[in-house]
Amino acid sequence: MLKHLFFARCKAFWSDTRGSVTVEFVLAMPFIFWSFMATYVYFDGYQQSASNLKAAYTISDLISRETSDINDEYIDSMVELFELMTHTPTVSTMRITVIRWDDPDQRYYVNWSANRGFPEDLTDATVSDLASRLPNMPDNEIVILVETNNTFVPLFRIGLDNIDLQNFVFTRPRFVDQVKWEDNTI
Repeated sequence: MLKHLFFARCKAFWSDTRGSVTVEFVLAMPFIFWSFMATYVYFDGYQQSASNLKAAYTISDLISRETSDINDEYIDSMVELFELMTHTPTVSTMRITVIRWDDPDQRYYVNWSANRGFPEDLTDATVSDLASRLPNMPDNEIVILVETNNTFVPLFRIGLDNIDLQNFVFTRPRFVDQVKWEDNTI
């Protein structure tokens, strides 16, 4: 009889539709709130990544259209432009390099490089490390390489760590054979 009473009470409890939504709300609200925060953080991360890439392409395109010599002030203005376009609170670094392919030597050479915050300059000795990422080019072809880097810091801690956003963009000069550095004789 006790067993029958217990099962009857359980059946009544499960079929009872009276009650409050408070319990369900308390159970579901943390997950829903976390989902909204996670959605915002992921959207913000993708938006910053896209802004960084668009800014790197813009800078590469601006330099590719330059017909006069480039100098330090010009490079500093490109860094400022990148920071304005990305609206990032973290430190941005940029390295702009003009690279030439030499077919007889079967290697890349650096005509000039301007570094703003990267750990090392890009030189003739280190450009070979990037050879797999650079395009195939005919003899004495020139490309402008723009490398940018900054960090995405999530607004909310949802289990996502800071993400290093790196861009690697190359463009051919458009109106001249090559973009020259102010003191460069090449």
